[in-house]
Amino acid sequence: MSETSASRPNIVFIFCDDLGYGDLGSYGSTANRTPRLDRMAQEGLRLTDFYVSAAICTPSRASLMTGCYSQRVGLPRGDHCGVLLPGDSMGLNPDEITVAEILKGQGYATKMIGKWHLGDQPEFLPTRHGFDHYFGLPYSNDMTPDHPYRERIFFPPLPLLREEKIVEVNPDQSTLTARYTDEAVAFIRERRDGPFFLYFPHMYVHQPLYPPDGFRRRSSSDYAAEVECLDWSTGRILDTLQELGIAENTLVVFTSDNGALCRDGGSNAPLRGSKGTTWEGGLREPCLVWWPGTVPAGSVSAEVCTVMDFLPTLAGLAGARAPDDRIIDGKDITPILRREEGAASPHEAFCYYNGYRLEAVRADRWKLHVQQNMLVDLAADVGETTDVLADHPDVAERLQTLAEACRDDLGDGEPNVWGPDHPAPRQTRPGRTRPCGTVNDPVALTAR
Repeated sequence: MSETSASRPNIVFIFCDDLGYGDLGSYGSTANRTPRLDRMAQEGLRLTDFYVSAAICTPSRASLMTGCYSQRVGLPRGDHCGVLLPGDSMGLNPDEITVAEILKGQGYATKMIGKWHLGDQPEFLPTRHGFDHYFGLPYSNDMTPDHPYRERIFFPPLPLLREEKIVEVNPDQSTLTARYTDEAVAFIRERRDGPFFLYFPHMYVHQPLYPPDGFRRRSSSDYAAEVECLDWSTGRILDTLQELGIAENTLVVFTSDNGALCRDGGSNAPLRGSKGTTWEGGLREPCLVWWPGTVPAGSVSAEVCTVMDFLPTLAGLAGARAPDDRIIDGKDITPILRREEGAASPHEAFCYYNGYRLEAVRADRWKLHVQQNMLVDLAADVGETTDVLADHPDVAERLQTLAEACRDDLGDGEPNVWGPDHPAPRQTRPGRTRPCGTVNDPVALTAR
């Protein structure tokens, strides 16, 4: 092992699509068999209060890449919808500094396998944002010519990319996760001497469902089959790291971009709400952290952590720093991951946005739904069933002050509205934000 790789851990970041808080055995599921992920939890750290920045795909992924709220980087929505669509003019600004660029600058080999969803124009693709290699779909697996909105929005054939070239059109989605996993294992073997960064955003369990035949035959539903395939895929990666003798020098994170849609089998239990909402079920995600010898086995933390925290955290582990020439919303959570004594959440407040609109704010155990003027004690009522504002007016006042600070910082405006027949929401209150990337005359990849 080289001196560089010995001091800087390899990093594998697995990002599922629409996986719910209650979909894993370690988070209470009895519907899905997830033995490898449950073992990952037993051998590492399980975060119970981990949040993404948005309850839909594009803004959540923008936050992972940049360490910022999506409002900060101009991507709380797409041109026509709450997410980017094929041929949208918008994408992740080339001027943003991604976690992949930071790690690449520290000598890491960087590869992404799977769903990007931060712009399909050449200027926005992963290979323009710090990844040496890319293999995957540039947006969601449902964005095909038979999409429900096809009469009003153009959906070309689905492209599978290698680097920036289309290598297949409309690939067999029931076999794609296995192909992705083979690609991931091959990259780990090739780069075993490290350091490497593998970003693996799955297409599962986004609808429509395309479970592999073998998993479907022995699972209770199509949804369970896809969850169990994710379990198998993660197990292969962990097994490979152990076989190669590099497990103790590799940090693996497993989480999801937003909550389950809660149909066809998905579960956010015991949380209220689903994908697309700012109830806990929309933004609170399962998150497992595995790093043998560094992250204590069997650990559980209820400290508030966010997807934005991984940019400064991974930068620090690689011997770098988060950019200091711009606002970065994430914080270094290494002390929490290592379970250091006294380690606490670095966040005074967490802001729940829907598009441009601030809908809730959390501080410590308290969450204020600012639109409904409803206060919830999440420590006692994780399902958000009871308004306790009348009993704690002082707490509500404090959180209202924090909400105003969020608005001053990130702006405010109208929420995302699903469907192509609604006008695009407007930002009515500016914040300290940066623009997304834009191109003139965009053309979808398979329409070129």
